[in-house]
Amino acid sequence: MAVAISLACAGAAVAQPAAPTDAQKAEITRLRGILAAQHRQFDDVRLAGPDVTLHLGRRFYFLGPDEAKQVLKEWGNPPEAIDGVLGIIFPAGKTFVNDTWGAVITFKPSGFVTDKDADKADYDKFIRDVQSHEDEDNEARKKSGFASIHLVGWAQPPSYDRTHHFLIWARDLKFGGEADDTLNYDLRVLGRRGVLSVNLVSTMPQLAAVRADASQLAADVTFDPGSAYGDFRAGTDKKAEYGVAGLVAAGLGLAAAQKFGLLAVILLFAKKGLVLILAGFAAVTAWFRRVFNRRKTIIPSTEPASTATNEEPDEAA
Repeated sequence: MAVAISLACAGAAVAQPAAPTDAQKAEITRLRGILAAQHRQFDDVRLAGPDVTLHLGRRFYFLGPDEAKQVLKEWGNPPEAIDGVLGIIFPAGKTFVNDTWGAVITFKPSGFVTDKDADKADYDKFIRDVQSHEDEDNEARKKSGFASIHLVGWAQPPSYDRTHHFLIWARDLKFGGEADDTLNYDLRVLGRRGVLSVNLVSTMPQLAAVRADASQLAADVTFDPGSAYGDFRAGTDKKAEYGVAGLVAAGLGLAAAQKFGLLAVILLFAKKGLVLILAGFAAVTAWFRRVFNRRKTIIPSTEPASTATNEEPDEAA
C-alpha cells in the first residue's frame, strides 16, 4: 500500500513525506488489525448494568467493554485505571487514531443524587482551588515519571438541565509541553440509582465539534423506565451523600473534593480514574501524527466491516 501521496497545487508537485521506518510499518499493520476486528454497534445500544439505552442512530457508534479497554490502553492508560468501563463511543467514520473524540462510558451506583445545589455552587472557586494545588500535585507526578498537568480553566462552565437531569462541563488542560491542550468534556446523566458518566476526550482545537456532539449525546442517553431520575422513591431508594456540586468537584480531582469536605466523593473516586489519566490524550494523538505523517492517508476511517449485524456499511474513502 502506498504510504505517501503527492498533491498538485497550481501545477506544482508538493514534496512527498518521508517513508515510514520498518518499525512504523509494523505499527501500522498492528493498528489496522485492531481496527478491522472491531465490532461497531449503531442505532439503539442497551447497557444492562445501569439500565440505560444509547440512541446512537447512524451518527455515532459504540464499542463494548473489551474493545473500549483496548482503545484506552492504546491511549496510554494502565489496566488498573480502566476497570468498570462499559464502552466507548466514536463519531461514525472515525476511529481512535483520528483527530476526533472518544466518549468513555462508566456508571457509578451511588444512589440518587440531589440536584438542589446545582445552581448554588461557585464553580470558578473550584477551578482556583485545583490550581492552588497544582505545584504540589505536579511534583508528585514528576517523581512518578509523569508529565505535569495544568488546569487552564473551564472550556465550558458547568450547566445543569433540570428537565432532562444531565450535567455538562468541559476543562482545558495543558499536559506537559504539548502544543495542543487536552479537552475533557464531561457529561453526567442522573438516574434513580446512580450516575452515568460520558467523558469525551479530545483536544482544544476540536472544542466546537465536541460541544455539538456532546449536546447530541446528552439527548441520546436515556435511563430505562423504572430507572429514570423521576422514578426515585423517597424513603425507599438509596440516596447519594452528595449533590450535583459534588459531582463537579470529584470530576476536577480529589483535591477539590477534599477541600469541600465531600468525603463520600473521595471514597467513591479513591482509585485513580480516567478523568486525569486521559489528560494525556493530546500527547498520544501527537505521537500518532508523528508516526503516521497525516495518518488519514495511511489508516482510512472506513475499515473493513466486522461480522456484527449492525455494522455500518463501508463507504468510499
